[in-house]
Amino acid sequence: MIVLDLNTNEYHPYYKNYIDLAIGNELIGGLQASLNKTVTFLESIPDNKLEYRYADGKWTIKEIIQHLIDAEVVFAYRALRFARNDKTELPGFDENFYAEMSSANKKTKADLLSSYRALRLFTINLFNSFDSQTLQNIGTASNSKMSVRALGFVIIGHETHHCKVIKERYLDN
Repeated sequence: MIVLDLNTNEYHPYYKNYIDLAIGNELIGGLQASLNKTVTFLESIPDNKLEYRYADGKWTIKEIIQHLIDAEVVFAYRALRFARNDKTELPGFDENFYAEMSSANKKTKADLLSSYRALRLFTINLFNSFDSQTLQNIGTASNSKMSVRALGFVIIGHETHHCKVIKERYLDN
């Protein structure tokens, strides 16, 4: 069982808010629980809200879903590299450019959720394959140190954050 017992040297302070949103979660169980909770939540969103923007320049809900997928791919890739003790410093990524290039609004909700589910099952299997020592490996991405296990908790917290944003800014209006 991989519980949230991270040391502050395992992640950059930028990620603290995401880590804090994952508190109380065991890593594998948390990834599974957030999969179930997020799919249920996203399936409940009316189709007429999926391309809504609450302000100019903000993403649509479809773009947020695609962003969750893209970010999880990046975080899982980083986790794999760090787990394999790869010391190559990895670059950051421009989430706004990714969103712009994603064509998310041309995709159906079913297609986005299918991609999300498949990716999360991969992510769960990936993290399940790491032993306790490997989970503590640290690498560098975006000029910051990050442990393998911290990346798993960031995935949970990042998703929780964006679901909260959808509820507060897209649906409660």
